[in-house]
Amino acid sequence: MAENFEQAYGKWLDGQIQTESNVRRSELLKRGLGHGTIEFMRQIWFPAIGNLDDLHAEWEVRDYHGGYRYIDLAYRPGGAKGAIEIQGYGSHARDLDTRRFKDLCWRHSLLSLDGWTLLPVAYLSIVEEPERCRQLVLAFAGRFLSDAASDGLNWLEEETMRYARRRLAPFAAGELAEHLRVSDRHARLTVRSLVERHRLVAAEEKQRYRTYRLADSAWADSASHSGNAAGTAAGDVVRGSRNGTRSGSAKSVGKRK
Repeated sequence: MAENFEQAYGKWLDGQIQTESNVRRSELLKRGLGHGTIEFMRQIWFPAIGNLDDLHAEWEVRDYHGGYRYIDLAYRPGGAKGAIEIQGYGSHARDLDTRRFKDLCWRHSLLSLDGWTLLPVAYLSIVEEPERCRQLVLAFAGRFLSDAASDGLNWLEEETMRYARRRLAPFAAGELAEHLRVSDRHARLTVRSLVERHRLVAAEEKQRYRTYRLADSAWADSASHSGNAAGTAAGDVVRGSRNGTRSGSAKSVGKRK
């Protein structure tokens, strides 16, 4: 039986606290995570990915002035450097002054220069656009995960799968050719091969210039490869985003202000 969010979250946070030897980060974790971070994991990440593997809350990084900064959620499969920052909307956000705005820009700039891939998420988007956020999360995670079913694919096909997973919109063979730096003919042959293997599907059959997207089964394969016992949920999220359906909410968990 699959774990619900409350069970997975409790085990995940306890594990982070128990294994952390850094006193500064340990204290932050023991205080509990912010409301926005918990809601992101509960409403967006867990339904899309199905687990909390490779997520690290309050991840400590050094800045160029010798101080310490903390990433809301670091995503580190295989040592990758993905940084998820939840941008709240409250009195502190409405009244953001020039100094704090400048500091936020510096924070993101320095993380980028240090090799982090940033995913800023507005709290209002979590509340008002959950399906869109889940699709964004799938594309974000896809940047760091190899294709689960890449066996037998050549390098062009593997890169096409990575390209398709990162995109949030269908793509044409000509766009793929530009990305791969190959001829249009080679790009069309690569796409055709992946369609025949059910890795890609045509996004719109009636268009004069056909476009393609990742097949729902490929989304599920990617999620299950990352340790998701309910991998098919990833495909459901993408289908729901295209169809405009809404998903139910899980119960709330303890949070701090």
